[in-house]
Amino acid sequence: MTIDDDAWEEDSRRADFVEQFALLRELAGSPRMEGRVLGYLMVSNKPYVSSAELARALSASAGSISSTTRRLIDLGFIARHAVPGDRSHYFKVDDDVWGSFLAGERRSLGKQRQIFEDMLAELPDGMDGPRKRLRNARNYMEWLASYHRKMLADWEEYKAKLDAEDGE
Repeated sequence: MTIDDDAWEEDSRRADFVEQFALLRELAGSPRMEGRVLGYLMVSNKPYVSSAELARALSASAGSISSTTRRLIDLGFIARHAVPGDRSHYFKVDDDVWGSFLAGERRSLGKQRQIFEDMLAELPDGMDGPRKRLRNARNYMEWLASYHRKMLADWEEYKAKLDAEDGE
């Protein structure tokens, strides 16, 4: 069954997915609006969606959409899209949104590692407890970042295998 984009925008299956996805994201600790925006973009057949369309479709304020899209960009889930000559804000989601998230999370780990490293350099002598905790935190972030690289490579390999099986 084929459905055109306009009909899909109003389809209850789409709306149900967006809300169910948002609830799952909320249970995982994310604001529900982040789940709604990400879910909407994941099932959009358009290459990019304006902030005005997101606000209309999700019955949300412009401010809510603005703060949510900024956070999703920072997390690596979505990206801004520029349309020449148009000052509106547009957003898109990568076809491999979870791989993009993993790469973004790795950047965050680097920032966390750096803050621990900076504090270690500033820590006065005789602070053995804090030094040990900060060193462990820094080392954990380094280890996790290297594991993320391996995980992302494994994901790419797995995805390529599935794509080949699906004929993509």
